[in-house]
Amino acid sequence: MPRSTPLVLALLLLLSVAPARAHSPGEAVAEMADAANAWVASLSPEQRGFGVMEFAKDERENWHYIPKAREGLPFAKMNENQRRLARALLASGLSQHGLLEAESVMALERVLRAIENADRRDETLYYFTVFGQPADTGVWGWRVEGHHLSVNFTIVDGHISATPSFVGSNPAEVRVAGPQQGQRVLAAEEDLGRALVLSLDETQRAKALLPGNAPGEILTRNDRQAGSPGPAGISYAALTPGQQTKFKELVALYANRLRHEVADAELQKIAATGWDRLSFAWAGGTKRGEGHYYRIQSPDFVIEYDNTQNNANHVHTVWRVYAGDFGRDLLQEHYRADHGAKKP
Repeated sequence: MPRSTPLVLALLLLLSVAPARAHSPGEAVAEMADAANAWVASLSPEQRGFGVMEFAKDERENWHYIPKAREGLPFAKMNENQRRLARALLASGLSQHGLLEAESVMALERVLRAIENADRRDETLYYFTVFGQPADTGVWGWRVEGHHLSVNFTIVDGHISATPSFVGSNPAEVRVAGPQQGQRVLAAEEDLGRALVLSLDETQRAKALLPGNAPGEILTRNDRQAGSPGPAGISYAALTPGQQTKFKELVALYANRLRHEVADAELQKIAATGWDRLSFAWAGGTKRGEGHYYRIQSPDFVIEYDNTQNNANHVHTVWRVYAGDFGRDLLQEHYRADHGAKKP
């Protein structure tokens, strides 16, 4: 079987559940609400006790990306129709590229189960949760989470927040025999980041390189509220036009995991406030197989990439918005507008 076959099959599956391309944020919210309500309606009362929670519940901000038991309803406790509707919900928030990454991350659990001979590696242990009442208006949210995947959407008055957004890959490259051998789920994230740092001249690299070895983990971890991880590296303004193009391609790669309305809004926000506010920093080796880390940051957000664990064959990536994770900025505006005060 060709090495690419599992990816092709996964893409065909994802295309079968992916929403039609919408033209406005309102249509995007409507599609998410329809998908969420269809999934919730398919659940038994007992299942709803796991998969549906009040929006105000503290659990909404309790996120992680390690293999552990979670709140929510996992694939393991759904029938086939419910799994189909759950995948349609996931498809309502992600692009085809993002969906393929998410499904491929889940499928890597089969590789880890074979390598480790461990039943805890289980592709059915990805948990779905809806917070509040899905609708075209109002306040609600949803989450899909499991090992190396955390997708968080908050909808406030027709606006969409999509962070924290975490995707990881273990192994980064499948090196054991089998149908997934040779697969690199996050290949573009690694290769584009390395191409950017290698394009820097000596003076530029002195600004971009962080001191010491690459950190063993993303620096924002699973903190509920992320803060700036430290020195910024080289600014976008200090790059040549060609390097700036590479930089924008790398940022767009992360944004375009999300459905196009959400991704476009994030990229437009960056352009409106100015690309010169962004910077790029790298730590560790620059050759494949060497532990490495990079981040892109601005005063508003940070994108982190880390590949140091398991002999630099284990990737973590995340997008965090300092004031906007879990829709905090949208919620503050909502409470000011509707209630004349911040949320208690």
